[in-house]
Amino acid sequence: MAREGIKIEIKACRAIDSKIRGSLISKALEFESKKTFWMNFQQLKLDICDIFIFIGVWTDKIKYWVLTNEEVKLNPYISHQHRGGVEYQIGITEKNISKFDKYLKTPDNLAEYILSK
Repeated sequence: MAREGIKIEIKACRAIDSKIRGSLISKALEFESKKTFWMNFQQLKLDICDIFIFIGVWTDKIKYWVLTNEEVKLNPYISHQHRGGVEYQIGITEKNISKFDKYLKTPDNLAEYILSK
């Protein structure tokens, strides 16, 4: 019997200043910035993967959050991306980022953690 494997969906997003207009470069923020920010992880397809890796990018830091399919489905910040569609989104802001701390992983332990799930 062939092993099916683990299906992983990887999404990356920049932390941008949500209060100003302009190019993504002009809206880019450092991690320690006190400005409001927004990252919107979009086009999440809940029915086709086992693990989600969200990569949050600041000008001076990268964070990795790893969630199982069930953790994404039950996340209070998930919403439909389009009315009646099959894709979802999760927004991370300065107000809710601490709620994702339990999903933080480092690059050197991503594979080990995923295999444990």
